Amino acid sequence: MTIEDVKKEIRDIQDFPSKGIVFKDLTTVFKNAQYIQFLSDMLYNQYKDYGITKVIGIESRGFIMGAILSEKLNAGFIPVRKKGKLPAESYEMEYQLEYGSAIIEMHKDALDENDVVLIHDDLLATGGTLAASISLVKILGVKKIYCNTIVELTALHGRKLIESDVEFISLIKY
Repeated sequence: MTIEDVKKEIRDIQDFPSKGIVFKDLTTVFKNAQYIQFLSDMLYNQYKDYGITKVIGIESRGFIMGAILSEKLNAGFIPVRKKGKLPAESYEMEYQLEYGSAIIEMHKDALDENDVVLIHDDLLATGGTLAASISLVKILGVKKIYCNTIVELTALHGRKLIESDVEFISLIKY
């Protein structure tokens, strides 16, 4: 299996979530155990020697591979969720999407200064969600931040919102 095999499984959904958007749907990848194993092995091998102590999954598709990576890396899992979804005291960050704005939250006690954090999401588009997640993590003063996505939409230039002190990789580029 190759990353090109995985790329062929991603389907386009026209006009979702709003008119003019072509949504890259990874549920066609996640429904296949072999693709999940392949992607999780690739990401595990990338980060296995980085000393990751916490993996952050961004709501909602980032929870899928984020949780798998946390188990493989023997690290804790921290969800970053949409506003109003976390039960304890949280920090929040507003950001812009390609089709509007949103607010995400993370528990105030999720991380500390000893953590080495890996932030995962399924897709990087305009970069707002990932940049907001990095800002939330930085509030808690961790040692180091790494980020990754399965897919990157390069024409939307989301990578430019990722700060230079944060190492970022994506597995598939469109």
